[in-house]
Amino acid sequence: MNHEPETSPRARIPADVEIPDRIAFGLTARQLAVLAVAGTAGLGLFRVTDGLLPPAFIVAVLVPLAGAAIVLALGKRDGLPMDTWLLAALRHLPAPKRFAPPTQTPAWAPHAERPPRTVPHLRLPADAIAESGVINKSMALVACTTVNIDLRTAHEQAALLGAYGQWLNSLTAPVQIVVTTQRVDLSGHAHRIARSAGMLPNRALAGVANDYAAFLDELAARRDPLQRTVLIAVTSSGSDVLRRADHTASTLATLGARTAVLDGTRATAVLTAATDPYTPSDTTWPRARPGTVLTGRSAPR
Repeated sequence: MNHEPETSPRARIPADVEIPDRIAFGLTARQLAVLAVAGTAGLGLFRVTDGLLPPAFIVAVLVPLAGAAIVLALGKRDGLPMDTWLLAALRHLPAPKRFAPPTQTPAWAPHAERPPRTVPHLRLPADAIAESGVINKSMALVACTTVNIDLRTAHEQAALLGAYGQWLNSLTAPVQIVVTTQRVDLSGHAHRIARSAGMLPNRALAGVANDYAAFLDELAARRDPLQRTVLIAVTSSGSDVLRRADHTASTLATLGARTAVLDGTRATAVLTAATDPYTPSDTTWPRARPGTVLTGRSAPR
């Protein structure tokens, strides 16, 4: 008899897991650093000007500076801290915002003023993918499947959650977990199965394969099947990003999920499908990694 409780274990997860820790007085380390620097600068200015300028003039100068420091430390705009927002604004100012093509109108064409075309200044996240799968020398991708936890007992669910929590606590660098849902091309699978069925030596087995291919075609016509993909982007400031990716893959494999560290070809296919959702992420499609020299055969003369 099973005497295990029927209730599933529950754990409280904060809504914002990226909220910074409060160090003292309800303030974060960033806020304390801004206020400490502003206070030290104000105290130094007061000691330098004490006796040289009237006290009222010193207070009139320090009060706006103190208010600016408080706004910089405690203020927010568009969900970002004020100092982060100002830094992003300073980076945006020198960035190119307009692009005027260097085309000349023909002499016979009437002269017309054309406003310059505006194009976004894109900063692509990946500009170098090694053959081993390392992206920008600091990131690796780990693909894994999901684990059905609802069919497990309470003790098994607690063990899975505990092992997952141990992996989260062992992280020393930022990671990103991306869960995507894409349409499944069942017609392509059915075509490959029907093509392979003709090469089977057993006629009964070939008939079963053809029936399965017909079932997939019928299912694709009646339904809209979807597939779920889970990717984990592991980062590291050093050269041990592959070791961290292997550690992540092996740890999550103990939970019952199938994991794999993506090499350069598969990482390129995954990133290509992420930028264009209508492009299939099939690794058999020929894709060149960034920085690869492309060569082709010249046409015969």
